[in-house]
Amino acid sequence: MIRLIVGLGNPGTQYSRNRHNIGFLVLEEFARRQAATWLKRGNSELAETRGGTNKIWLQKPFTYMNLSGEAVLPFMRFHKLEPSELLVIHDDLDLPFGRLRIRTGGSSGGQNGIKDISAKLGQENYVRLKIGISRPPPEWSVPNWVLSNFKPEEQTMLEEIIVVAANAVTAILKDGAQVAQNVFNSTDLRPKPMVLPTPDSPDTTIS
Repeated sequence: MIRLIVGLGNPGTQYSRNRHNIGFLVLEEFARRQAATWLKRGNSELAETRGGTNKIWLQKPFTYMNLSGEAVLPFMRFHKLEPSELLVIHDDLDLPFGRLRIRTGGSSGGQNGIKDISAKLGQENYVRLKIGISRPPPEWSVPNWVLSNFKPEEQTMLEEIIVVAANAVTAILKDGAQVAQNVFNSTDLRPKPMVLPTPDSPDTTIS
């Protein structure tokens, strides 16, 4: 059972709409639905909600992405939480923008927040909700790409992704990660290519 949901990102208004901060954005949407109130506590912003009779904590580490584990591990130790009770929401370069994936365990895939959390926990056996941000175009470096804002033309799909990802969080809490991934891992919000008729298509003209 999930007891702690962590959204990854960087603190500060200059980062708030960055691709790297989509974990914050999704967790904020989930907290809004729960009418949860954020409070600054130490090196995090924290909120509380309930899943049935169980308390669920929401955490946004303010240690900056690469040191996310410095906020997550002490919180888990204080509340005596196991890695299996942790869900982390984060951006993923290897997933196209418009896709998401629920996964338990596995490597960091180069995501430095996940890398630090796994290193601090000493294991990788926790649930992740990965939100695709796509690989950068050739002229972009990875650091500049993840710290760039979503483009104006991406905003509509971004809002859709945030809604669907928050739905996925609810499903993980209700049904577990394995059931939720069967529903949400096939999500693809990318625009579908227009199929044009070919010269060999049947003539449907009415004479």
